[in-house]
Amino acid sequence: MRTGTITRKTEETDIAVSVNLDGTGAYSVSTGIGFLDHMIEQFSRHSLIDIDCKVSGDLHVDQHHTTEDSAIAIGQAIAQALGDKRGIVRYGSAYSPMDEALARVALDISGRPVLVWKMEFSQPRLGEMDTELFEHWFASVSQAAGITLHIETLYGTNNHHMIEGIFKGFARAMRQAVEIDPRKADAIPSTKGQLGG
Repeated sequence: MRTGTITRKTEETDIAVSVNLDGTGAYSVSTGIGFLDHMIEQFSRHSLIDIDCKVSGDLHVDQHHTTEDSAIAIGQAIAQALGDKRGIVRYGSAYSPMDEALARVALDISGRPVLVWKMEFSQPRLGEMDTELFEHWFASVSQAAGITLHIETLYGTNNHHMIEGIFKGFARAMRQAVEIDPRKADAIPSTKGQLGG
């Protein structure tokens, strides 16, 4: 089993995260931000990565620290579970329709964190969550896990549908990328012989 566990305590947040890349999409998520919980649950279910994520954050200040630190911890746990990335497919992509909205996500577990984000919200909040924080969540996951990540909403009008399509597309792309390639299960998928350096 490829698993990772991260505990992270600062003056702003107290976090415990565990992941299992070879899971069934089981999740237990509590960040204190209902909409963020819903999105991380979608990611778990559709990637088949088991996620346990408990966050106690300074929500009396705002949602920024909780959002950022949950993403950092999840990304670090994924990186830990991947180890030297031996045998993984490495690349993944998905088109993800959600009613009238269509998202496209492509990624490379390269060890080189980059986020390209092409999505604009037409409202400042979804539920109680500030919509500007979604880009930051993905940037933090990308940085912590070492993922080159391209995210784009091709079209859509409903902000909930647009961001949910993105999370589901990210999930499906990650599911592809972390799978063990049966033709090269013993090899690191790079001509350099390593990823991330």
